[in-house]
Amino acid sequence: MLRLNRMTDYAIVILGQMAQDIGRVRTAPALSDVTSVPLPSVSKILKTLSQAGLVTAHRGAKGGYSLDRLASEVTMTEVIQALEGPIALTACVDGAEDSCDVQHSCFMRGNWNRVNSAIHAALDAVTLADMMDPEEMFPDRSSGRAAGVSLQNV
Repeated sequence: MLRLNRMTDYAIVILGQMAQDIGRVRTAPALSDVTSVPLPSVSKILKTLSQAGLVTAHRGAKGGYSLDRLASEVTMTEVIQALEGPIALTACVDGAEDSCDVQHSCFMRGNWNRVNSAIHAALDAVTLADMMDPEEMFPDRSSGRAAGVSLQNV
């Protein structure tokens, strides 16, 4: 099963909160209060997002972190890679951190790249803005309300 870790989920919540006021400098304690994400997690996530260039760190007495891009400009690929590393479903895809022990004799060698590329493209197509307003991402054409994700919607 593919599953993102809790810190990645928290990062999307934090970024969603920050995206409501682009450019505003916020402290980790303030973001923890408003999101209910534990302060140690918020601090760690903000540091990681800053290192990845997704948020800007501000030093000094009025320091903190700001999101300086529109939510529509932040892709889920960027967030996931910042928190989890390269998107690689198996050890035999391009960019995988691990290597495959049977790669030299595997007839599937390289074929996972198609699946990995499709997932990468799907995540590139979903932005933080989409996550903040899922009705825009998966509209139910009959009622104008958000629909559950199904193979017909994807």
